[in-house]
Amino acid sequence: MTCRCFLQRKDDLMKLSSDFLTHAANGEHFTVPTGGAKFSGIVKSNETAAFIVECLKSDTTESAVTDKLLERYSGASRETVMEDVKDIIAKLRSIGAVED
Repeated sequence: MTCRCFLQRKDDLMKLSSDFLTHAANGEHFTVPTGGAKFSGIVKSNETAAFIVECLKSDTTESAVTDKLLERYSGASRETVMEDVKDIIAKLRSIGAVED
């Protein structure tokens, strides 16, 4: 018997683009583009978004990021957390910070 939660199609995987770097200082988390990115600016993340960005440093899926957030934070429903993960990843995709 195979657990469906461990099956991932390759096209579901995503990660932080190599055109972006992260930096944490004094409790704040920033994502900044390198010279190869079309986006020019600095993204300052709250704690949740910073956690998601850290998860994106290796190949992952929205479901896996949601699972990690649920392990870390209690009290929120899976649906609410998944919605937040999708929203933050969509924003990062819009600036080219996430590659599939």
